[in-house]
Amino acid sequence: MSRLIVISNRVSGQRNPAAQGGLSVALAAALREYRGLWFGWSGNQTEHFTGHIDLQRHDGVTTATIDLEEQDVDEYYNGYANRTLWPLFHYRIDLAEYDRSFGSGYERVNERFAETVTPLIEPDDLVWVHDYHLIPLGSQLRERGITNRIGFFLHIPWPPSRLLVSLPFHKRLVRSLLAYDLIGFQTEEWLDSFRHYIERELGGHVDPDGTVHVDGRTVKAAAFPIGIDYKEFQEAAGSEVAREACLRLRKSAGGKHVVIGVDRLDYSKGLEERFAGYRRFLEEHGDRRGDIFLLQIAPPSRGEVHTYEAIREHLDELSGRINGDFADVDWVPIRYVNQGYPREELAGFYRASEIALITPLRDGMNLVAKEYIAAQDPDNPGVLILSRFAGAALQLEDALLVNPYSKDEISDALHRALEMPRDERIRRWEAMIRSVREDDVVKWRHQFVAELEGCAATSKGPNI
Repeated sequence: MSRLIVISNRVSGQRNPAAQGGLSVALAAALREYRGLWFGWSGNQTEHFTGHIDLQRHDGVTTATIDLEEQDVDEYYNGYANRTLWPLFHYRIDLAEYDRSFGSGYERVNERFAETVTPLIEPDDLVWVHDYHLIPLGSQLRERGITNRIGFFLHIPWPPSRLLVSLPFHKRLVRSLLAYDLIGFQTEEWLDSFRHYIERELGGHVDPDGTVHVDGRTVKAAAFPIGIDYKEFQEAAGSEVAREACLRLRKSAGGKHVVIGVDRLDYSKGLEERFAGYRRFLEEHGDRRGDIFLLQIAPPSRGEVHTYEAIREHLDELSGRINGDFADVDWVPIRYVNQGYPREELAGFYRASEIALITPLRDGMNLVAKEYIAAQDPDNPGVLILSRFAGAALQLEDALLVNPYSKDEISDALHRALEMPRDERIRRWEAMIRSVREDDVVKWRHQFVAELEGCAATSKGPNI
């Protein structure tokens, strides 16, 4: 059996297994199965880049991390990855910043990743590269003589061609993807956008089975919808920590209906629109005031990027205004919390909440929606209100799907959720839990790796 080499921007949670997310757990399981190696940035900075690799082994998984210079972090991570690609790929062209130094830093760090990891790759290894931070890495590895099968998975949306062409040197970036043998997307929608770009901008063509042909290069592109680690999350939801968290929230609610939202503090998550929709609900349903509250958990995200500072300030203002306008001496309509919680506690909070309000403006998948469904009591499940622009909406069709830009739709969905009969809640939940259970992260991982194993090894990379 071939080894599996996973390469990502960060190596997640290996020193603190309790803090790992479902994706980290699934990738760690794959690495144990394939005797693999997880390579990435340590999260630490160094005065001068040396290429030194810190090799460690945790719970059967070998990790290899490198430190980056301050300029690398500023230009590659805070710059091109999170101020150029992230907003553009989430359809926020108005927020995308195009700076020559960002692009240079992005290329430089991908070269440093390639230069450092190349000696660790053995001839029969499978290489799996993750996410938008490392799009050019496959091409960089090919330039260094790596002919192994290399796969790439994009965890965020792929934008329409009309938006992507606004990126300077967009053809160079997309052509670098052609160095991979397999390119994975979360949904058919993102896959279709990629195919359209290939045909319109690069003059390639795509076979019915998803095989992409450009300039003599053949690459397989497909959708692999990611899920949660259902078994692992069930264990977390059944833990004593989860039970205590559930009781804690129910006790503090004092019989009031709990609406929960859990999101990173990011403009793609639609938090401002969510608050506006919730305000509209309070305006239209005065009889519900004092009977419901929104618990919004939003841990800070990328504090070094000024856009996120502005988001936090604006949400502080919005939540304060709503509480000031509607609160009473014994009730506040929004509990707005800027901190994260371990998975076990979150599972308990989900169980205690009658409604989940998940309204991203654009999201590759959104695993919070799936975690909420997995945490529910089968005899008395809550209601999921979900943005139709989340990848998960394609699988969780029995959620109450809303347009997050519409305050009225959010308000109407909240009212409908509160009034929904128990038998309808159970029927909708049973349909969704089947999808969550069957299309889990283990299935996602097995499908991608199996597809990559079936690819022919590459003799050389494309010209970009």
